[in-house]
Amino acid sequence: MTEIKLAQFSGKDLKRHCFTELPVGHLDSCCSVSGHTVRGTVNVTLLQHPHSSSCRSLRGSSPVIMLTVFVVVVALVSQTAARYTPDWTSLDARPLPSWYDEAKLGIFIHWGVFSVPGFGSEWFWWHWQGQQPPDQKYVNYMSQNYPPGFTYPEFARQFHAQFFNPDDWADIFKASGAKYVVLTAKHHEGFTNWESPNSWNWNSVDTGPHRDLVGDLAEAVRNRSLHYGLYNSLYEWFHPLYLIDKKNGFKTQEFVLQKLLPELYNMVVRYRPEVIWSDGDWEAPDTYWNSTEFLAWLYNDSPVKDTVVTNDRWGAGCACKHGGYYNCEDKYTPGQLPTHKWEKCTSVDTLSWGYRRNMKMNELLPLAAIIEDLVRTVAFGGNYLLNVGPTPDGMIPPLFEERLRGVGDWLEVNGQAIYSSKPWRVQSENTTVPVWYTSKGLTVYAILTAKPPMSTVKLLAPKTSSITQVFLVGNPTPLSWAPVNPGGGLVVLLPELPYTPAQAWTLGLDLVH
Repeated sequence: MTEIKLAQFSGKDLKRHCFTELPVGHLDSCCSVSGHTVRGTVNVTLLQHPHSSSCRSLRGSSPVIMLTVFVVVVALVSQTAARYTPDWTSLDARPLPSWYDEAKLGIFIHWGVFSVPGFGSEWFWWHWQGQQPPDQKYVNYMSQNYPPGFTYPEFARQFHAQFFNPDDWADIFKASGAKYVVLTAKHHEGFTNWESPNSWNWNSVDTGPHRDLVGDLAEAVRNRSLHYGLYNSLYEWFHPLYLIDKKNGFKTQEFVLQKLLPELYNMVVRYRPEVIWSDGDWEAPDTYWNSTEFLAWLYNDSPVKDTVVTNDRWGAGCACKHGGYYNCEDKYTPGQLPTHKWEKCTSVDTLSWGYRRNMKMNELLPLAAIIEDLVRTVAFGGNYLLNVGPTPDGMIPPLFEERLRGVGDWLEVNGQAIYSSKPWRVQSENTTVPVWYTSKGLTVYAILTAKPPMSTVKLLAPKTSSITQVFLVGNPTPLSWAPVNPGGGLVVLLPELPYTPAQAWTLGLDLVH
């Protein structure tokens, strides 16, 4: 199979759906078909290139052959269940696969050619040569460290990844307590970390590492029972076809039809990601990107149709409105409980998502801040996607590894208050120290993100009864407590709290409301 093409029957018409033009009446220009319906329309998936020899033999076939193909398609259609249609009303109604809400914690990885200069951020190329006027900081960096005439694509040859050991990475991610991992398959620079047939000589197999980074990490991550996802930028800063479409006010779709969509379909079929973290959508509407058509295929017919989750970055105006879960914006932090499943993405390096050679200790999130951010996010019903930026030679910087393992150490004790938990009727209070609430079954968890100054802590939100029990997670001994007043609240007598660099402890409250 050389490429996937989609076409539609609607009455007697055969209408182009995604890629290259398929003239009316030329169903015989392809060989192998599989079909499904969308609002009574038969979608035909073309599995061979129209110029292959086996396809050419069908050209000029009789109406009987055409009818036979149509009957086969209808037979396939009759075997399918209810389907999602390519519109937001239908797509937004799809239930989120349960594994995602249960997971709570994921690891984000920004890795690409931008890791080689390792300066500023992963937006290096844009700041140097895209924005007008260029950022002088980046211009100076290049003039001081590289010869005149040096181009950004030359950085790709220095993206060696010679120390990249996917098993080592996966061990770190497993130790962090994360349940899913999301790698940049392609950032805005357009370089793919896999052998994309639509990105010739600008991918990790043709140049640089000369290996399939996406595939290698996929195997290691899945061998540790973690879910695997891929980040994909819709737009590419300097792709000629994208620039033509942009110049045309996005009334043409040459980039989408010839580059983006073939690449996306190929990526999904090849690697079967359970998260598609879309980005780079904001310059054009979702109709330009053909987002709803892609998502309908993803949810109906893709190899991951039952397990895949997607975010909300599918076109200008989609954020916090359409898609699977909502990102809304980078480092999104709501002030109250959202009504829709959401995710906060943030980075250990507070100044960049990609690797920076000149990062400093005080620019990194401390472990205690990461834990508090994670707890707050989960209390508000969100997932937490924590980013690290590997070096161009394939190492996760030791300080990043230390943070990830620290998160895992805390979750090893307190994870019951995080994984598969639900928001409680009250999310937080600050009577004695900051407290964040989660719940699971008959237990409410009160997570203290600071050590109380005394041996007691007062909680006003829970309403107790005579059978209420309180315990410190990690310590099976029941704790003594007393009611604050008949309407609710309790004062808990704390044991000596064990030392933890995370500076957070969890109380379990059974049979409160």
